[in-house]
Amino acid sequence: MTVFEELTRRGLIAQMTHPEKIRELLDHEKVTFYIGFDATADSLHVGHFLQMVVMKRLQQAGHRPIALLGTGTTMVGDPTGKTEMRKMLTPEQINHNAACFQRQMEKFIDFSDGKAMILRNGDWLLKLNYIELLRDVGVYFSVNQMLTAECFKTRLERGLSFIEFNYMIMQSYDFLKLHRDYGCMLELGGNDQWANILGGIDLTRRATGDEVYGMTFTLLTTKEGKKMGKTENGAVWLDPEKTSPYEFFQYWRNVDDGDVINCLKLLTFLPIEEIEAMEQWEGSQLNKAKEILAYQLTEMVHGKEEADKALAAAQALFSGGAVSQDMPTTQLPAGEVGEGIPVLDLLVKTGLAPSKGEARRLVQQGGVTVDDQKVADIAYTVPRSAFEKGYVVVRKGKKAYHKAVLQ
Repeated sequence: MTVFEELTRRGLIAQMTHPEKIRELLDHEKVTFYIGFDATADSLHVGHFLQMVVMKRLQQAGHRPIALLGTGTTMVGDPTGKTEMRKMLTPEQINHNAACFQRQMEKFIDFSDGKAMILRNGDWLLKLNYIELLRDVGVYFSVNQMLTAECFKTRLERGLSFIEFNYMIMQSYDFLKLHRDYGCMLELGGNDQWANILGGIDLTRRATGDEVYGMTFTLLTTKEGKKMGKTENGAVWLDPEKTSPYEFFQYWRNVDDGDVINCLKLLTFLPIEEIEAMEQWEGSQLNKAKEILAYQLTEMVHGKEEADKALAAAQALFSGGAVSQDMPTTQLPAGEVGEGIPVLDLLVKTGLAPSKGEARRLVQQGGVTVDDQKVADIAYTVPRSAFEKGYVVVRKGKKAYHKAVLQ
């Protein structure tokens, strides 16, 4: 099976500018392509992970990826998908975030011997002279056409700042720069980047006369169309300090029955024939599929040892609530517990609830147990005596467990 067929069969491709030419490039040539990553946080998240999976697939097929870290574009902020202007970051914050991205990418993509490159667009965007940019690049852009792009249309009612209006021009210039300097022929990105990718293709053609190409891949969404990778506590990060390997495992173990097969196709490297056979699975078999998904992704992101530990902890809990040493744990200073700790405080301290308001709602809905005893009273205090064994196990719903250890 060719790499293009593999991408198609897995449902990864959303849109292409020149389908037949892109198929020819990917199946019969060695092409340099790029994906941009704006450095808006100090860790990649699961949305980025899908992009790295595509990058890795194409690299395995012999193509050369450029991971472009947006140290310049992040100074402006992409308005795509945002109802208001992004928070402005300092150059120091942006460069720190880019360094964090690079360390994570190096675990996943092979950057040795020219097989891939990591570049920072701040190296050229921050040096641009504004008048030269207007004359050499801005001349090729139609304001009327730009305003029809979805990323701008959705912002016009609330207000689109002039700085954000420049984002498309800057991202388009990236493609031109990478084509001129590195022979880059293809830009990839999530389907929400379609307008920005078209801008780069059009600019490169007008400025050089060369034809370059664009392809977007499916966004990671549930069957209802909601973006995946969000929890009550925020994004699902690849950094183990921000989302522990166990929490990462549990996120995928708990995906909806209707989403598990799609996630296996999009995110794992299991043979597509094996995944397609799982499409007939039902009931308890789908739980096995979720376990496979969670293990595969945790192994890719955090390594086999962490995946084994997370699997063992999950299996111990699901087989009868056994306490595992690999269960997520919070240390509680004895002074904070005193003669007891209010259950609402305990839920917040363990991260099972982001706020006391949410903790109150969980208790009222009957979704909280402490050491297998359901808590029905929002005023309940877990007594100091409950910690005689050294810890208590708090459970939210059926699947989220946490161990609170008395220091």
